[in-house]
Amino acid sequence: MTKATVSIRDLRPEDEPRWQEMWADYLAFYEQSLAPEVTMATWRRFFDAGCPLYCLVAVDASGLILGFAAHVVHPGTWGAGDVCYLEDLYVAPQARCRGVARKLIEQLIATGREKSWYRLYWHTDAGNHGARALYDKVGTLSDRVKYDVAL
Repeated sequence: MTKATVSIRDLRPEDEPRWQEMWADYLAFYEQSLAPEVTMATWRRFFDAGCPLYCLVAVDASGLILGFAAHVVHPGTWGAGDVCYLEDLYVAPQARCRGVARKLIEQLIATGREKSWYRLYWHTDAGNHGARALYDKVGTLSDRVKYDVAL
């Protein structure tokens, strides 16, 4: 697989089996588990026109999905346009280090410029060195500290 054989498109309903497989791998990587109804709610939100949750997929020349980028577009208070939060980025193990994640991020950047978003942002674990090697090239490490409150 070369970088040229990878294209980016919106997630489609017929992608569900492959997305489910990759979602399970993604959760396992982060040592997380979700109730099946949460996963199904996430899946349904991607196709709900009233919900600002979206998903891009990277596909090879044969149509095999290699990775996904789940993202939320929302208004912000520090600019006139919207903001995009890249919530989940995953690339299948056999497609890693081949430009797939970069292409997904670059598509979000291009979409953001087209739609006048004023920022694209994401988080990752401090120890996720493989992903951070790319992130250091395409973004700027923030000095922000993230806090969570489980509700």
